[in-house]
Order: sequence, then C-alpha cells, then structure tokens
Amino acid sequence: MKRVSLLISTILVIGIVIIFLFIPIFKVFSFTETRTNNPQLYYINVSNETSFQFRFTHSIHRTDVLENYKITNSNKLKLVSMEYEDVSIGMPAYAEEGQSITYENGKYKLYFEEKIIDNFTLYVGDVDYDLFILYDGKEYNLKQSLKRGNSYLFEVTTVSLYDKLKGVLLGYER
Repeated sequence: MKRVSLLISTILVIGIVIIFLFIPIFKVFSFTETRTNNPQLYYINVSNETSFQFRFTHSIHRTDVLENYKITNSNKLKLVSMEYEDVSIGMPAYAEEGQSITYENGKYKLYFEEKIIDNFTLYVGDVDYDLFILYDGKEYNLKQSLKRGNSYLFEVTTVSLYDKLKGVLLGYER
C-alpha cells in the first residue's frame, strides 16, 4: 500500500514539474530569428511596466529615431509615437489619417491614435549605428546581443521555462 502511495506521489510530482516546465507563463519581449531552419529565441523579461522604446540611428540621416510603444492587455504592440530630426528618406514629413505631427526644438514628433500590431520584423544591419531597446530603466544594446545581418520577429509573448532555458536572455547596459 505504501509503495502504491509513493508511486502515485512520485507520478504527481513528475507531472507537476513537467507541466511547470512546458506551460507558457513567462511574459517576454521575444526576438526570434527568421530565415533559418533552427530559429534561436532571444528574450527580455517583461515586468509590470507597459511602456518601452526602440532607439536607433537612421542609416542615412545619421540622427536618432525614438519609437515609443505600449504593451496592450492582449500582448500586442501599440505604437504611440515616433521622434526624429530629419524628414525625407523613410521619415514622414506630414501626418496621415489617424496621426498627428508636431515640430518643436528641431524634432518632429509623430503621434498615432490607434496603431496596434501583433509583431514586426527587425533587421539588425551590419553597420556601426545604435540599435537599443529601452525598457524598465534599462538599455539593451541589440547590436551586441543579436547577430548583425539577421532578421528577427519581435513580439511580446509568453514562453515556458523550457523555452527560456533554451533561449538567450539579453543583458543590458547602464
């Protein structure tokens, strides 16, 4: 009788451990390699903070661009605004429907009313210009962490402990 009870307890513990390993419960910023047969997951743990930014140096203008996002309740990305200094190649000079634009202190700020997306593909160029994600008071240098010349699907998602163990946790500067 004790052996049966011990066997049942052992099976239950093993079952709980397996469930804990494989159930997606951890919210992360996910960078998943595209255009490869063996995609690698790179991630940043998401806390209760819902705002984050991408800061990059525009490859032609060579000035900083700041994209401001919020995480929605359904883990989608809400583009709030973009801030930049130069218009023309790749940077809008006017607002379209659902947008507004201001120009103050030498910077354009483009606001989006309801621009919500599931994800986007981020290309990490092989040039020595900045590419950072700023989140929860930390700066993550994506050029140091991700492979240059590769594309990554960026999204907010939940992953399992197993996924996190297989993936690469991105470090931060400052």
